[in-house]
Amino acid sequence: MSKKNKPRPDGLAYSTNPDYFNDYQDEPAEETLAPAAQKLRVKLDSKQRAGKVVTLVEGFIGTTPDLEALGKQLKTKCGAGGSAKDGLILVQGDYKEKVIGWLKDWGYILTKG
Repeated sequence: MSKKNKPRPDGLAYSTNPDYFNDYQDEPAEETLAPAAQKLRVKLDSKQRAGKVVTLVEGFIGTTPDLEALGKQLKTKCGAGGSAKDGLILVQGDYKEKVIGWLKDWGYILTKG
């Protein structure tokens, strides 16, 4: 939702009071955790993909540009397509072992799940 269309917490739409000021705070920007603080899960998935296998990386905490950058690195290393959104990175194909190796080399912590 854009800042222009964001509803006010107090329900006020407009005020003619010249002394009225904007007293609510914007939400703090989400920060990306360091790789050593990230706990990622890597798994294979074929649900709702017509039987095609994809490698899923779940649990990324951070900004969308950082998620997309990590997704791009993984897709480039694998030479495959995919996407990165909503804290998930999808890499088309069975690259689980390679992705686990690269994430460990880059300092990420992997959990079972």
